[in-house]
Amino acid sequence: MIMLTIILNILLPPLSVYLKHGLGETFLISLILTLIGWLPGVIHAFIVNR
Repeated sequence: MIMLTIILNILLPPLSVYLKHGLGETFLISLILTLIGWLPGVIHAFIVNR
């Protein structure tokens, strides 16, 4: 499970945040950061899914 989370954090950050926290503020922040740039979305996903 941990390995899947790490892979999703890298490839699809909003999806990994959604799977752990559902639709909400955290997901929207992750989505916006990923749309601005892939790397901010990845960093946010790793911090939130810690």
